[in-house]
Amino acid sequence: MGVNTITIFDIITLLGGLAMFLYGMRIMGDGLKESSSGPLKNALEKLTSTPLKGFLLGLAMTAVIQSSTATIVITSGLVAAGVISLHQSLGIIVGANVGTTVTGQIIRLLDVNSSGTSLLRLFTPSTLAPLAMIIGIIIIMGVQQTGPVKTGQIVIGFGILFFGLLTMTDSVGVLTESGVIEGLFSKLGSNPVLGYVIGAAVAFVLQSSSASIGILQAFATSGQLTFSAIYAVLAGIYLGDCVTTAIVINIGAKANAKRVGYVNIIFNLFKTLLVLAAVFVLYHVGALSGIWSSPIDSGGIANTNTVFNLVSAVALFPMLGLFEKLSYKLVKDEPVAVGRYDAQLDALNPVFFSTPAIALGRCYDALLTMYDVARNNIDHAFDTVARYDDRAAARVLEDEDTVDLFADRISNYLVQISAHLTAENHVEIMNQYYAVVTEFERLSDHAVNIVEIAQDLRARDEALPEAALRELTVLRKLLDTILDVADRTFRRRDVAAARHIEPLEQVVDDMVSALKDNNLDRIRSGSYSAYAGSAFMNLLTEAERISDACSNIGVATIARAEPELKHRVHDYVSQLHAGQDEDFNRQYREAHDQYFDLLHE
Repeated sequence: MGVNTITIFDIITLLGGLAMFLYGMRIMGDGLKESSSGPLKNALEKLTSTPLKGFLLGLAMTAVIQSSTATIVITSGLVAAGVISLHQSLGIIVGANVGTTVTGQIIRLLDVNSSGTSLLRLFTPSTLAPLAMIIGIIIIMGVQQTGPVKTGQIVIGFGILFFGLLTMTDSVGVLTESGVIEGLFSKLGSNPVLGYVIGAAVAFVLQSSSASIGILQAFATSGQLTFSAIYAVLAGIYLGDCVTTAIVINIGAKANAKRVGYVNIIFNLFKTLLVLAAVFVLYHVGALSGIWSSPIDSGGIANTNTVFNLVSAVALFPMLGLFEKLSYKLVKDEPVAVGRYDAQLDALNPVFFSTPAIALGRCYDALLTMYDVARNNIDHAFDTVARYDDRAAARVLEDEDTVDLFADRISNYLVQISAHLTAENHVEIMNQYYAVVTEFERLSDHAVNIVEIAQDLRARDEALPEAALRELTVLRKLLDTILDVADRTFRRRDVAAARHIEPLEQVVDDMVSALKDNNLDRIRSGSYSAYAGSAFMNLLTEAERISDACSNIGVATIARAEPELKHRVHDYVSQLHAGQDEDFNRQYREAHDQYFDLLHE
């Protein structure tokens, strides 16, 4: 029988199938990571009290999102942020390496015999691929909600993956007839070093051990692969994939985050050595003679990969403490001063970009800290007006620098995240965060302005009269209320609380107007100097602007829940203040009566 000649078209078909396979895996994996990132974050934070729990968690999560790289990169980010320790991450790393073998077990469906029963044929790639595409497009075309659309994308990615596998296996048939595969893998069988290098190189280029092993499984349909040809390739894949992960982790990372990558490399290096040594020993004692030169199919490769990873995990688990110590030897701590808010700022880590839900969660945590600092600044600033204190004034000015730093880091992080957002609800969250980060910064700016007014009064040996200070006390109570509601609005994503801000803001406007009139009366009566009266006017203006910032925080929260509102915010607020909303009117009357009664006591 003659040997077929390979043409350029055969190569194009093979590469096209590979492209479809990789693209399908990317779509499916991204969708799974996106939909699972919230639970993944919570689980990684809470369920890592022991290495064994970490192992089970890493295994389960990687099996779900089908990416050990994603699990380990996210873990490194949480270590950098101080959410979990390096020691807690050790079990996750091992579990992630085992969990990634699930992909190979899915791909082994190539081995299902399509000539069997109708039920069995349902699980063949030739049936699953079009079926997944049909189901996926029905889901996407038939619904508008983000969650179901993401599910449809996952299903379509699954279908594309199997179409790519089918295309590759068809091309492999041509290569088999030409004798190319037989020649290639016979060389690998006699030269394990070459197989190891090829496996490492392919995994490094593709940045995925699952994809690399999937390609190997596709070639297995030729019937030319043997255990002797693939064991070293598998061992090489383990190391090549983890080097890519370590490079990603090392970009701009802190020492402990880098150590996560190094522990992963050390573990996989020991794993490859263990696999190669075990195969060498077992082969020479005759334990592998039955499978050494026999053809291995897709399922055999999946099983071999799973056994290699499970046995290595069990054998190397007791050595995790040693791997941790080695990582400390390889990565030295950086001599940097520890700031009060380093953990929150370090949490704004680029490694979370592949899972936007976690990245946005880190922004949320940083924004909460930023608001707390700004709110405390307002309290300290008003304290300096009632009773001037140099230390309190200095604290406000110092913390203003902190708020500015948070604003800069969060804003830049949101800009970088925006390129990674595909889900509409994530875009709405980002829009809200863009809005509130500016308002939080303004709150602190107003606190600084109040301190400067107090400093000017102190420098001129001026003071506000008791009447003005009593009025300021009532106004502070009103501001405390609106700031509390703004806090609850953002912290709890509370739309009902957000709707309560605007009536309070209107009462602030009314009170500021009334107090300005009182202030002018006191100036005209000669109760105090025009300079002190001007300072009080400026304080009232700052108070009004604080309430305006709270109003904007509330509107941003409502717009997140009702995206159509963002294009008519001005009309929405104008209608409320025009008395066209009975609930607004009721809340306004209640707050007005409460605080103006205090003013007149």
